[in-house]
Amino acid sequence: MEPKTAPGSVPSRRAELLTFLVLAFGVWPFVAVGVVGGFGLLVWIIQMIFGPPGPPAAPH
Repeated sequence: MEPKTAPGSVPSRRAELLTFLVLAFGVWPFVAVGVVGGFGLLVWIIQMIFGPPGPPAAPH
């Protein structure tokens, strides 16, 4: 199956390399930080509501 490009155009190796570099070093680091940060925020909010994890409190 051929890649989908505009009729009569062939993506050059340089264009593919530039696209890879922009994705690898420009976009994906921000996506990764956003996902990890969002998960951390979610855990923090859940712990504010339900309390931190640990053994149940000892009866007094």
